[in-house]
Amino acid sequence: MKPLLRSTVLLAVATGLAACPVQAGAATHRPSADNGRYTTLEHPQPVRASEKTEAVEFFWYDCVHSHQLEQPLQSWAGRHRADVALTRVPAVWPGSPGEQRQLGHARLFYTLERLQLVDRLQLAVYRSVREAKEDVTTEDAATAWAVRQGVDGQAFRTAYRSAEVGQRTEGAAAVFQRYEITELPSVVVQGRYRTSPTTAGGVKEMPAVLDRLVGQD
Repeated sequence: MKPLLRSTVLLAVATGLAACPVQAGAATHRPSADNGRYTTLEHPQPVRASEKTEAVEFFWYDCVHSHQLEQPLQSWAGRHRADVALTRVPAVWPGSPGEQRQLGHARLFYTLERLQLVDRLQLAVYRSVREAKEDVTTEDAATAWAVRQGVDGQAFRTAYRSAEVGQRTEGAAAVFQRYEITELPSVVVQGRYRTSPTTAGGVKEMPAVLDRLVGQD
């Protein structure tokens, strides 16, 4: 088994993706294009009426490939600031062994998003979780981390406890399933075309595939 594919399978098992009822057929029954560098969702998702193309990234802070994609994705989004609206959805898989940890990471992300700090601190979260092995899955731990990043602690706690952040955290799993995500990271363009490290040929190849998907939209 190729190292990348093996890593993806191990990640799927660790995060609960392998428990998905459609997982067994996901990789073989979806139509693909561009020499297999992306797949087309069986159930395309609605997109907002906009002059910009919609791109949705699905990620997890403790995923090595999500970490590797972050800097290239930020650079890609910067180049496409005029024509692409990038949003992100943290991975939450109900019933998986890591569900509570995933929910903690999701709540941290949505707190940063509410405070408009994702662009500034997304990479810092990855480094803390992946490299420093820091636990940021509780309110106190996440707040302490945020304060060290220069964020006002009270403002962070207020956002963390907000109804909006709670609702979005609880709703992340449903979005994850609607977009038929079977690998992390994945990026879905215009609610229809999905690419990932396996389909693109590696993390480094994903921005080029995204360029083509945006260009053909």
